[in-house]
Amino acid sequence: MKFKRIFLMVLDSLGVGEAQDASKYHDVGANTLSHIKEKCNLFIPNLKKIGLLDTVNMSENNEVDAYYTIARPNNAGKDTLNGHYEMMGISNNIEFKTFNNGFSQELLDEIELVTGRRVIGNKCCNNESIINELGDRQLNYGYLIVYTSADSDLQVAAHEDIIPVSTLYKYCEKIRAITLKEDWRIGRVIARPFLGTSGKYHFSNNGRKDYAIKPPKKTILDNLNENNYNVIAIGKINDIFDGVGINKSIKATSNIGAINKFSDIMDKQFTGICMVNLADFDSLYGHTRDVEGYAKAIEELDVEIPMLLNKLEVDDLLIITADHGNDPTFAGCDHTRENVPVILYSRGFTDPKRLPVLSTFADIGATIADNFNLEKPEIGESILDKLI
Repeated sequence: MKFKRIFLMVLDSLGVGEAQDASKYHDVGANTLSHIKEKCNLFIPNLKKIGLLDTVNMSENNEVDAYYTIARPNNAGKDTLNGHYEMMGISNNIEFKTFNNGFSQELLDEIELVTGRRVIGNKCCNNESIINELGDRQLNYGYLIVYTSADSDLQVAAHEDIIPVSTLYKYCEKIRAITLKEDWRIGRVIARPFLGTSGKYHFSNNGRKDYAIKPPKKTILDNLNENNYNVIAIGKINDIFDGVGINKSIKATSNIGAINKFSDIMDKQFTGICMVNLADFDSLYGHTRDVEGYAKAIEELDVEIPMLLNKLEVDDLLIITADHGNDPTFAGCDHTRENVPVILYSRGFTDPKRLPVLSTFADIGATIADNFNLEKPEIGESILDKLI
């Protein structure tokens, strides 16, 4: 075992350039980080020092404090689940479906049948505008607001005063069951209870609950768990893997909240991995095409980087990566098919530099498996021996 603790931070949607098959996804020219940097005066000296900006063009920089490279996507689709699946050693060639133009009437009829409530909404939305548009009707008639975020999800919103959170969860469990059918193949069903009054509705901070599907095969997380290593999940990681392979889950409702929880875990003694997803990049700024908001969120992360690095022990490894792109300068509101950055930092490194391009996200999981002497995953090659 080279590293006792591995900390894996997923910067949700922070891609660094079009993937080799971007044309298949109509994403030629996408580059989330580069376009944000071009549009805004992005000031991220700490992330720059560990090589993040060098991943955009894979420029050679021997004055960095971390190893850096990019990883190419191989799994089908550009959704959250497939990105994380690939990262943790699962090959999956079936895309989860997205519904940018709304769901079929057949599916809406099924939802009304299993919940006994009428459905309204049925469109793509990535912020609270939909509950402020339809919240009064929901409040007055008890309807369910159903919508999607352009990811492979179906979200169900209801005011807590009209439909208790526990009841909304039960509805979502029933919807999850019917959306496992191959005709729909939705990655996640998400309960979104909200509060407030007319014109001032807002989502409940702690009420969101995601109903994903179980991974189709065993992941690196399963192998770690089965070998009695700690597998700590912060933010939506637990939801993404439906709790499978995870032995400690910690909720977080924002990037800063997740970073604080991540920092807290760094103060604990354990052997294994801690994995966090910083979802605001994607949900608050990528999907809504908010370039300035995305830039500000990256700068807020940059401020926290020195504190995180200082908390690492000499036998710790920090990996920073992403699960897909979501270029806020692109048309529409969908993810973009991009390569992702891979930053590897340890206080014990003697020769950090640019690494060769990784052919799959799965090289990250394979490296983690190799470190803990686990069975090699079905996809991915370890780069542990390159980290000196």
